Amino acid sequence: MNIGTTIIKSRRSVRAYTEVPIDEEIIKNALDCARLAPTAMNLQPWIFVVVQDTTRLREIAEMTDHGKFIADAQLCIAVFGEKDAKYYLEDCCAATQNIIIALQAYGVSSCWVAGDKKAYADDISELLQVPEKYTLVSLLPAGYPKEVTVPHKKILDDVVFYEEYSEKP
Repeated sequence: MNIGTTIIKSRRSVRAYTEVPIDEEIIKNALDCARLAPTAMNLQPWIFVVVQDTTRLREIAEMTDHGKFIADAQLCIAVFGEKDAKYYLEDCCAATQNIIIALQAYGVSSCWVAGDKKAYADDISELLQVPEKYTLVSLLPAGYPKEVTVPHKKILDDVVFYEEYSEKP
């Protein structure tokens, strides 16, 4: 195993964070990794809004249906995509994953909170004063974990098929 796969395999969705602040260089590095994500036709249809103000974090948390823990995060990175870009969703999901993995490399945990097509997407865009040409794709609350649990994951043999799908015995 190499360092890249070790980081990816160590990632867990974490919803409870300590009060330890995240160094600005870590945040900038994660955002730089996001900007370098693969993108269809190199359109790079994304913008990233970093929210660290506790009042604003609470407001975002209250707007979501499954992200109330955002209120207790050290920060939340909101990923937005240009609505008119054909593959904005795929591109912004790749950028979101890059942020998650980059943060994990520093021991900073996160949890992907959906944004695309959610009822609160426009309200969060308005709160963050994001122009209408963008739509919310994801919210990434982050912080140092209070605890990490290891959920059950399917084994590789149950999800991988070679050449074509076939029923597993």
